[in-house]
Amino acid sequence: MKAFHEIRSYSSDLMIWYRPFKNISFLAHWHQEIELIYMRSGSAEISVKDHTFTANEGDFIICDSGEIHFSDSHGRENCMDFIVFDPTLISHVYEGSHFLHPLITKDTLISLDLQNALLRLMETIDNELLQKQAYYQDIIKASLREFWYLLKRKLPVSTQKEAFSESRLPNLQAFQQLLCEMEERYFETIGLEVAAAKMNFSPSYFSRLFKKLTGTHFVSYLNTIRVEHAATLIRSSDRKMTEIAFLCGFNNIRSFNRVFKEITGYTPTAFLSLPGSYIETMSCFHRKSHALRFVENDPITVIKNS
Repeated sequence: MKAFHEIRSYSSDLMIWYRPFKNISFLAHWHQEIELIYMRSGSAEISVKDHTFTANEGDFIICDSGEIHFSDSHGRENCMDFIVFDPTLISHVYEGSHFLHPLITKDTLISLDLQNALLRLMETIDNELLQKQAYYQDIIKASLREFWYLLKRKLPVSTQKEAFSESRLPNLQAFQQLLCEMEERYFETIGLEVAAAKMNFSPSYFSRLFKKLTGTHFVSYLNTIRVEHAATLIRSSDRKMTEIAFLCGFNNIRSFNRVFKEITGYTPTAFLSLPGSYIETMSCFHRKSHALRFVENDPITVIKNS
């Protein structure tokens, strides 16, 4: 598993991270940390492993360690709070949560008396990380553990047989490796047939599985990664558009222009002339900004910009 591990950058040796975002979307990705998402307002399409659903205001989502997940906020207004933390903060021998479903609705949170506990947890983490007073790490860990074990006490979990079955998605590790390779080798010719062969699937089955696990088609996923890198080069270098297109894996300038506009809403030339302050509001190029840098080379990208 070493090849699949990502090393996250935290502000201290306490491996936990909290931040709210508005209208954020991201491509399918995975990491060793547990990720908790609270829908502060609005709604979003979210998928965790093989569960795809609409999360609405007040809902709570649990992305367990190693689970592939994505979000699509295109055409929606929302605000989501994210807590990302290393599983060792709750247990030195973590074996997964095995909750029956990653979505806990607002009504369920309230009925189980968990909503106020969740709000207190986010407030505690935010304040303690900001102020860093004496014993702040111990306070955060204690608050996190208390909330986690309240979840374990009150939420239904899978049986041992169900948990074993759920963990055996087809070649999950190979799929995780494929996502990493797409991130690292986006500039190469990566065809669907070749990707399918890597996982020993037929192209048709692989295409269906990829869409199910990532929420988008193989080519769309790859093109989004390519466009993000192209946008960075457009803004940070003096290279010609044709050169940038080829460096980012496009075979010709015509397809580069078409795909770039489909994803960003602008042609590459028009994008170059946009003011920096406006680009900072475009979430589709922020997965490696200081605000969204969960981890270097973590494949987490907006797929559409509203």
